[in-house]
Amino acid sequence: MTRSATLNRPLALLVAGTFFMEVLDGTIIQTAAPAMARDLGVNAVDINLAMTSYLLTLAVGVPVSGWLADRFGTRRIFALAIVIFTVASALCALSTSLPMLVAMRVLQGVGGAMMVPVGRLAVLRAVDKRDLLDAMAYLTWPALLAPVLAPVLGGVIADTVGWQWIFLVNIPIGVVAFVLALRVVPRSDPVHRHRLDWAGFALVGLALGALVLGMEQVGLSRTNWWLAGGLLVVTVVAGLAAVSRLRRAKHPLLDLSALAIPTFRVGNVGGGVYRLLIGAAPFLFVLLFQTGFGWSASQAGLLVMAVFLGNVLIKPATSPLIRRFGFRTVIVGSNIGGAVVFVLCTFIDASTPLAVIAVLLAASGVFRSIGFSGYNSVQFADVPAPLTSGANTLASTLQQVAVGLGIAVAALIVRATTAGASLVDPAAGELGYRWAFPVLAVLLLVPTIEAWRMPAGSGAEVAARRPASPTVTRSPAPPAS
Repeated sequence: MTRSATLNRPLALLVAGTFFMEVLDGTIIQTAAPAMARDLGVNAVDINLAMTSYLLTLAVGVPVSGWLADRFGTRRIFALAIVIFTVASALCALSTSLPMLVAMRVLQGVGGAMMVPVGRLAVLRAVDKRDLLDAMAYLTWPALLAPVLAPVLGGVIADTVGWQWIFLVNIPIGVVAFVLALRVVPRSDPVHRHRLDWAGFALVGLALGALVLGMEQVGLSRTNWWLAGGLLVVTVVAGLAAVSRLRRAKHPLLDLSALAIPTFRVGNVGGGVYRLLIGAAPFLFVLLFQTGFGWSASQAGLLVMAVFLGNVLIKPATSPLIRRFGFRTVIVGSNIGGAVVFVLCTFIDASTPLAVIAVLLAASGVFRSIGFSGYNSVQFADVPAPLTSGANTLASTLQQVAVGLGIAVAALIVRATTAGASLVDPAAGELGYRWAFPVLAVLLLVPTIEAWRMPAGSGAEVAARRPASPTVTRSPAPPAS
């Protein structure tokens, strides 16, 4: 049959909007924590429970999203997820105690765990390979912008109209998204009727939950190392048991077969390390400026917005760069460029002109944007249609883990570098924060080497120049939900 090859932009924009809400709500309450704590009658540090409960629910809930989409249909589950997320947002704003807020954040996490993976699955099933690069460009924006905007937006909203509006703004967005979902997400029938892999769900959930909680303990200023170590041991044991179960199950919760595809593996194994390290960078910048240089939170937050500027300036060029040079060259180049910027950040201090710091941060945003676009697009470049659902669920799970671990890993790096710097120059308090950046640069070699080993022509069908004709002939697609 014939079909227009033009991208379904309304669908891609809709999913990108819901993705932005989900990522933003993961960390936006961090800067609003003092105001929230005053109203709820608790210590500011206790508000971390509201963040952890949300991220933990996302990590545990994402793996089941693929089964739900295949069992009940993508449009139905996507619309339901928007409703749950929006209602939970309203209830978060109405919370009068920390336990109520935590419970509503868990509910919000349930909606987010379904909303983003199922929405992306709808995009993947509606797009041709040659349009995949453009589709992923839309879905890359939220991951780039939300972590940078969250600290600034959270502080501004809490200081002006009140922290409740952090959640209330989701209501009109959710209503519009729900109406659009019924209009632009393709109607589909369920793909299968097999039962959920409950054993796999329990083992994967236990491993992911213990990992998120354990790494959060590591990231605290006063770590309970016995608890952190115990949780990480549980992670390893449950993780090995989960992998064994997933390999043996007839209908596994997570289909690991997509990892045999080189481009998918690069996009999610090396790409997971990349997302973790790059996601830690804005957090390290804020620490350096506030704790190292002694700047105010607003000054530090506004300067970090230069990362956002770099993202915006280069974004129109990311897809043309990939089409011109190919995935391997672009991903390796963005990793090396990002590492060089991190090394240069070692040499800035409180006396460095703000313009120089802003240029470095903008350059970091440029390479960040290129790298995210490359990894997000290459991961599905060679995935065949029958594996799309399983590959999408596995990718969403691995990416959620990377996002959840970013700040904890950044905190651990800062601990190590500040301890080392104190032995060299106890008077230079900012030295340890500056040393954290070359550590990031060295760790970036891991995904860089993996990407370099990828065949030069990987993802050629996706990265190829667009043909002149707007219409293609394609074979009938497999049943989609």
